[in-house]
Amino acid sequence: MTLANATVQSGRHGPPGGPRDRPPGPVNRNAGTWFLVLPALIPILILSVGPLLYGIALAFTDAQSGRTRSTQWVGVLNFQDLLHDGLFWESFRIGLVWAVGVTVPQFVLGLGLALLLNENLRMRWLARALAIIPWAMPEVVVGIMWRLVYNPDAGILNETIRDLGLGDGRDWLTGLATALPAVILVGVWAGMPQTTVALLAGLQNTPHELHEAAALDGAGAWRRFRTVTWPALRPVALSITALNFIWNFNAFALVYVLTNGGPGGRTRLPMLFAYEEAFRYGQFGYAAAMGCVMVAVISVILAVYLAGRLRGGEDR
Repeated sequence: MTLANATVQSGRHGPPGGPRDRPPGPVNRNAGTWFLVLPALIPILILSVGPLLYGIALAFTDAQSGRTRSTQWVGVLNFQDLLHDGLFWESFRIGLVWAVGVTVPQFVLGLGLALLLNENLRMRWLARALAIIPWAMPEVVVGIMWRLVYNPDAGILNETIRDLGLGDGRDWLTGLATALPAVILVGVWAGMPQTTVALLAGLQNTPHELHEAAALDGAGAWRRFRTVTWPALRPVALSITALNFIWNFNAFALVYVLTNGGPGGRTRLPMLFAYEEAFRYGQFGYAAAMGCVMVAVISVILAVYLAGRLRGGEDR
């Protein structure tokens, strides 16, 4: 009876070591992963990667607006013309001055505000809410508001100067010496909130026990910041500084609303220069070459930043 049962079971399930006794093979998860990634990847490919590749291809052509003949391939001619274009390199210099002039005060003031908001102050929640108001405002609205502040006749800045007896005020946005500093001030005010939020998040992730131990050892406020706070905050500081520099170097809307690149090109950033070449003068190929140069500069900055982060990770 036992032998018969064993024979029946062996015939039903197959011999030992058959397909039913083999362990299941590895599951191919690539198909499922790509299925989950595609909804986010398709818009990036269509709206970011596609236009980028088209712009790079356009830089090697003589594309212009309103042309009756077909666009011709000109190779690196646009880049050769760009090397001898003094106006572009002047706008590039102004863009670097603008990016550095906005990024550095943003970080210094944002760090000070983050340290203040990290303290246990009364009405701290209200101060934090007020600190991020500029971040919630569109750049066009910020530009219009600050144009009213800088208004030479009825602006609050000139009115304050007159009330204090410091002079009659001046036209801040059209003066050759004051236009760029005035625009940089607006850029610092508008971009400081995201720096503050990022640094405040880094401060709150620093263990409080380390500060208490340093205080018990007799360390003062500056020494605690230098030995405890800054080492924990450095990765966040490097990240937000690199991102701020890239965002500021590519700025367009704020400066366009404030000065439109004037006076005399003193606030003409590279992005504004490329915009004018493309949509005012119709030189699409030449403007695309400018965009390629700016992409190359940003890529170099990102490469240096990532190399620094990787080196810091290896050191740790």
